[in-house]
Amino acid sequence: MSAEVLQQLDPQPGETIVDATAGRGGHAADIGRRIAPGGRLILFDLDAANLAYATDRVRAESGLEPIGIEGSFASVGRELKSRDIVADGLLADLGFSSNQLEQAERGFSFMRDGPLDMRLDSSTPLKAEDLLATLSEPDLADLIRRFGEDPSAKRIARKIVAQRAEEPIQTTAQLARLVREAYGPRAREARVHPATRTFQALRIAVNDELGALDALLDEVERTAKQLAKGSPGWLSLGARVVVIGFHSLEDRAVKQAFARMADQGMLQDRSRKPLKPTRTEIRSNPRARSAKLRCAKVGNLVQ
Repeated sequence: MSAEVLQQLDPQPGETIVDATAGRGGHAADIGRRIAPGGRLILFDLDAANLAYATDRVRAESGLEPIGIEGSFASVGRELKSRDIVADGLLADLGFSSNQLEQAERGFSFMRDGPLDMRLDSSTPLKAEDLLATLSEPDLADLIRRFGEDPSAKRIARKIVAQRAEEPIQTTAQLARLVREAYGPRAREARVHPATRTFQALRIAVNDELGALDALLDEVERTAKQLAKGSPGWLSLGARVVVIGFHSLEDRAVKQAFARMADQGMLQDRSRKPLKPTRTEIRSNPRARSAKLRCAKVGNLVQ
């Protein structure tokens, strides 16, 4: 959704913009060209290799020297304040990079057999394999139900626990097969692969994705409250905040946070309904089909 991002984020020459999920630098390079030559671009990413790639790409395509911060966007407010940076815009595209999906050793996809890792930050100790080996059956079912929103969570958890009693569950192919077996004949009727929601749930849990998103939204809300009261924050008055979510748990959190800020007079404007990718984009990039973009402009019109 590059066109929609640029339209809603509206980066201008000389502005300071934060890309909280730099990935391979696609959005960042587009933004960099818009804010060059005098702008500043701050890139966050948990994946050190992707951050380095995005930094080089922005430098080559825009001439800017971006500030790269290896870490979670949950710390965006603290990181910007420590550098005396005030941002005019913030983008958080919550999808993960195609290269991460394509690396079998990362364990994100059941389309490629590999170890059940799923860590965005490979320096952290907890892997998906560890959750499958240690969580109780009720806790596994709760995890799959809460983070995957899968109505078959209990059957899937029961299957996993029974299987691990015989042998460790260590690969993506093993897990995908177990979930399909737990679904039984209904697997043939599913619109998407039966394992999709279980993989999503494990990835969210391993990386505390919803916790990080809540922390980011809390940071935005705190600085929006300061701006509404006439005090400075790490976002400028009228700064645009754009978030792209890829499943209902993410979109619901963003929608509720923006609504709460609007009700308390902290926003100048916000999107009432999410923007979605065009049919043309979905045909060229099927992974974009579930994307939902929401935007808000922080601060109060009347100070």
